[in-house]
Amino acid sequence: MTQAHDSLSAPVSDALARRNVAILIAAQAVLGAQLPIMFTVAGLAGQSLAPNICWATLPITLSVLGSMLTATPISALMQRYGRVPGFVLGALGGALGGVFGAWGLWEGSFALFCLGGFFSGIYMSAQGFFRFAAADTASEAFRPRAISWVMGGGLLSALLGPLIVRGTAEAWVVPFLGSYLAIIGLNLIGVFLFFALKIPRPTRRIDSGQGRSRAQLLRDPTILVAMICATVAYALMNLVMTSSPLAVVGCGFETGDAANIVSAHVLAMYLPSFLTGHLIARFGTEKVIAAGLVILLGAGAVAMTGVALENFYAALILLGLGWNFGFIGATTMLTTAQRPEERGRLQGLNDLVVFGGVTLASLASGGLMSCSGGSAQTGWQMVNLAMLPFLTLAGGALIWLWLRPRET
Repeated sequence: MTQAHDSLSAPVSDALARRNVAILIAAQAVLGAQLPIMFTVAGLAGQSLAPNICWATLPITLSVLGSMLTATPISALMQRYGRVPGFVLGALGGALGGVFGAWGLWEGSFALFCLGGFFSGIYMSAQGFFRFAAADTASEAFRPRAISWVMGGGLLSALLGPLIVRGTAEAWVVPFLGSYLAIIGLNLIGVFLFFALKIPRPTRRIDSGQGRSRAQLLRDPTILVAMICATVAYALMNLVMTSSPLAVVGCGFETGDAANIVSAHVLAMYLPSFLTGHLIARFGTEKVIAAGLVILLGAGAVAMTGVALENFYAALILLGLGWNFGFIGATTMLTTAQRPEERGRLQGLNDLVVFGGVTLASLASGGLMSCSGGSAQTGWQMVNLAMLPFLTLAGGALIWLWLRPRET
């Protein structure tokens, strides 16, 4: 076994892995709080600033687009210089996004507000690598738990983010300005956490060169199915969550209700993470991913039955739980199919594909919600109905992988 592989998976490294996991959990909690803030208020703020209501969720779409476009460069940066520079760059991008978002709200400029969304995507891209960083120094046995525990750090962000929204949304004369000022502060505080990480830069294995090309990686059935399932789970979660504040307020409820529903959703996204790793270790990644897809289908079914407050809570909680099983399962499946020297290339490619799908879902969310019918109820039903073909695609891919002969 090569030295590079030993440094990433030997059991003796688990003490260091646990230390890194603790730091990444804290980063997930502090910096991650900005995501529920943005998903709660960006669509509502965009609705008041946009020249056309159909573009209300464009700031969120541009956040995802920024994440998609910067995933590969940040991955390459981490491959060459290590995780810390990439994570610091992400936090600074998030702070800059908060600056432009606050400026846009102050000036009443939809263009500036959208620009802030794009820069926030740099942070979103960097945060996407937290789960991979958790696996870098973990043994094979500890890796599923390391990934799920770091994802579980979002549990604290689920509590902190909506709490900040409730305390800042109306704190200034300009609605939501205080929320974006808080986003700036969260990113600046979070920068200092990353300097405590100790993750060695990956070394190139002499005996295998640079690993497989991107085309060869995509021909690996396990990698291909993992990417499809991760993309579908994340994109559908984004599709529905982006529209949910607009649907809640559009159906006659308050902004505070929307914040509480988003909080319940984010809790459901991350609370199961402390159990997901154990479930993967016991039942395997395929079964956990399949459970996630079924739960996502259930979320859509519940949302279609009505627009009472309890329907919104139940649908968004199921949406978060389904995302957790589907996305963490797919991430774990991906890490088992990569070689150390392929880490940067594969992870960048994966997040490019995932956030490409999420970008399209976010863009479609606003159009389906605001422009596909004459009422918020009709738009909300169209958003949830749109989940069905993509769940069919992911489920079919997973079944295909199950039925393939196992390689020895």
